[in-house]
Amino acid sequence: EVQLQAYGGGLVQAGGSLRLSCAASGFTFDKYAIGWFRQAPGKEREGISCINGFDRSTYYADSVKGRFTISRDNVKNTVSLQMNSLKPEDTAVYYCAAQYGRGWCRLDIRYDYWGHGTQVTVSS
Repeated sequence: EVQLQAYGGGLVQAGGSLRLSCAASGFTFDKYAIGWFRQAPGKEREGISCINGFDRSTYYADSVKGRFTISRDNVKNTVSLQMNSLKPEDTAVYYCAAQYGRGWCRLDIRYDYWGHGTQVTVSS
């Protein structure tokens, strides 16, 4: 069975850092791009970053560019999101998801697999 589990969220003060991780199983991990998405109450889901499965090419939304860093380990089947200089507007539930393909990753397409999210709360 396919499993994607995001973890590592918590409460942090503005300007602080958190590192989220996504553990994957049940599919050929290195054939899939992995994306990070977030959703705050009352707002639409926002794609924030993705990384492809073969050359580690990455993409970042403008809202997090320069502050967040995505990485992956195709041996451990994990993806991480290092979040620095956190802002209150980063508060949301964060999800990881997987899409099949070797091309540069995208956030504006349908992803194949989704996991449960982890809560990130940034206080002022």
